[in-house]
Amino acid sequence: MNDLLPHLARPAWLLLLPLCGWLLWRLWHRKRRLGRWQALLPPAFQPWLLSGGRGRQNRRPWLLLGLAWLLALLALLGPGWQQLEQPAQQRSDPLVAILELTPAMLAADLVPNRLEHARRKLLDLLAARGEAQTAIVVYAGSAHVLVPLSDDLATAQNLLTALTPGLMPAPGQRADLAVQRALDLLDQGANGQGRLLLLSGDLSPPEESGIRAALAERDNPLLLLGVGTQAGAPVPLEDGGFLKDADGGILLPRLNSEQLASFAASLGGGYASLRLDDSDLASLGLLASGGERRTGAERLQPLARWADQGHWLLLPLLLLAACAGRRGWLFAFAALLISPPPAYAFDFADLWWRADQQGQRLLEAGRPVEAAQRFSEPQWRGQAYYQAGDYAAAAAAFAQGRDAAAAYNRGNALAKGGELEAALEAYDQALRRDPQLAVARHNRQLVAELLQQRQQAAAGQAASAEQSAAASGGEAAEQSAQRSAGASEPSPRQPAESASSATTFGSEAARHEQLGESPSPPQSTTRNADARPFEQGEQRQALEQWLRQIPDDPAELLRRKFWYEQQRRQETPR
Repeated sequence: MNDLLPHLARPAWLLLLPLCGWLLWRLWHRKRRLGRWQALLPPAFQPWLLSGGRGRQNRRPWLLLGLAWLLALLALLGPGWQQLEQPAQQRSDPLVAILELTPAMLAADLVPNRLEHARRKLLDLLAARGEAQTAIVVYAGSAHVLVPLSDDLATAQNLLTALTPGLMPAPGQRADLAVQRALDLLDQGANGQGRLLLLSGDLSPPEESGIRAALAERDNPLLLLGVGTQAGAPVPLEDGGFLKDADGGILLPRLNSEQLASFAASLGGGYASLRLDDSDLASLGLLASGGERRTGAERLQPLARWADQGHWLLLPLLLLAACAGRRGWLFAFAALLISPPPAYAFDFADLWWRADQQGQRLLEAGRPVEAAQRFSEPQWRGQAYYQAGDYAAAAAAFAQGRDAAAAYNRGNALAKGGELEAALEAYDQALRRDPQLAVARHNRQLVAELLQQRQQAAAGQAASAEQSAAASGGEAAEQSAQRSAGASEPSPRQPAESASSATTFGSEAARHEQLGESPSPPQSTTRNADARPFEQGEQRQALEQWLRQIPDDPAELLRRKFWYEQQRRQETPR
């Protein structure tokens, strides 16, 4: 839409208009001076002794200066004659999904269990919301953030797959803590706006009271999705039994639909029982009308704004500045007094991403060598070196960390590089920092067994080499004694030297074997030396088999994360 009068985006700059007018008036009426002689000579002599005394004062520079000030002021005001409409992402629909992660979620009234159905329902919800901001909070006796407000479906899917009730550090059922944690997420990432979706099978009276207190002064609607059936089912245990209550009876979790529905209605929310299709999500208003999933166009809304066209006024302003500089009215030499900044090697990516962000992008693109050169954070740099196969550099980078995870990663890098003894020390250091780190204890046991096998093989090779050298020395001494019966006694140094050389070779073989190298065979080869390459091949296969046993499951990371959060909350005074 076009108007005769422009729309001003920054009208506060109009306050400079009176100041500019006053300065221009003072410059216009400024008395012309011709150096210091004008102050020394009498006014009667000035027209005759000073050149230009009778000339008229040139006020053209002040007119051009006033015009330049006016153009600059108009450009700063941000005038616009056209109103634009552009699509913008609608970020007014954030959602926090709260998932119960108690042992009751393993009940088999929903085959295979309740947790698997709730997990699949959350994945369907995330896929339906697309680019909308969604967070996930899990709870049992404590509440923890699984995924913050984001649209990263791949990360959420990976973490949801690893969820089990055994990850939670505190037993119990505290949905009120999870609701409070969800409200904190909305305050941090959505200005307090958004909805809550609670997936649970039952709520105790203390939980309902806590949730009411948390939502007392908030306008965030709470939606309840009941998980389970009213008949219920026992909770199986790993030993083949079933979960029991305090009285010794088999615990039978049931879905109390009427209680959950009345509680949700009292808070102004909605309730639905979990189903295999999308009708439950549609009834809660989480899908578009008719149960269809939202498309990207429905999440966009038109925003009207005024186009800032003040930049066009800079063109005549630059023309005036060029003319003024050509006439000598501008002091261009002032720019020469400013020393230029030093020149550095510059990359276009430095304008948008930090060094660690560039390294992360290179690492995701499968270029770990370049990523290691970009990373400034030691742990990320060690990860890049590890993927590039430079295990020595990876171990050196991990050594800069001071936590148990850094020591554990350093042990993996040393083991991958063949330095098993150093790997044992790194695992011991990780266990001293965190005695509960089960993966470090498991990997240490595997490395210790592999190192013991190598040492036994090296000891057998050394003993065989010593026996061969001793036999050769004895045969040589016997032949020498038979040839010269009346000669002097043979010197005992020769067998000793042979045994010494054999022992030295045995130690060299063990040292090279620990480093993962192939030791060079001696000049006089034996059957044991011929069999050594086959033994090394078996040891290399054993090392690769052990490395494949290193767990790559986010469940352990989630367990440690939840445990640290719970410990920090307990240590923080209320």
